[in-house]
Amino acid sequence: MTLVVPFDGSELAEAALVRATEFGTVFEEDVLAVSVIRDGNAKYAREHDWIGPNEDFDLETVVTSLHEQVMDLCPSSDFRHTVVDRYAPAGAVAKAIRKMAKREDASMVFIGSENAGHLVTSISSVGGSIASDDAYDVVIVRHRNPSKIAKLRNTSPHRQPKSDFYLPE
Repeated sequence: MTLVVPFDGSELAEAALVRATEFGTVFEEDVLAVSVIRDGNAKYAREHDWIGPNEDFDLETVVTSLHEQVMDLCPSSDFRHTVVDRYAPAGAVAKAIRKMAKREDASMVFIGSENAGHLVTSISSVGGSIASDDAYDVVIVRHRNPSKIAKLRNTSPHRQPKSDFYLPE
C-alpha cells in the first residue's frame, strides 16, 4: 500500500507531503507525490512558480522543478507526474490523481487544501473530487503548521533518496 500526496508545490502540498512521510515512517508505507501538469499552460505554471515570470513553458523544466522540490522535502518519497490538456478543468486533474491513487494501491491520500475545512467541496479545489472516492482514506492538511517541515528535512532518518526520476516522454 502507498500514501499518495497530490503535489503542486504549494505550501499546503508541502505540509501534506511532510505529514504523509511522517505517517509512512510509522506505518512502514511508501509515500508517492503525484503532480498533474497542464501541458503547455505557461500561465498556470507561472502561478504555481513552476517556471519564472518570463520563461516559456517547458515540460521537462516543470517536471524537474516539482521533482526536486519533492526530493528536497522528503527524499525517501517517490514522485510521479501525469500530463493533462492545457485547459483541463479541476475535475480532470482530480480524475488523474484518483487514477494514479488506484493504480498505486493507495491506502491513504493526503490533501493539502485551505478550503477543505468544512466539507471539501470548494469549486477551486480538486480536493472534493479526490476525497469522494472510497477506495482509500483521506487526510486533509489545512495548516502549514504544526509540522516542522525544515526540521523533518534536516533530521529525518529517511534522508536517503530513493525516487527514480523519469523525464516526460
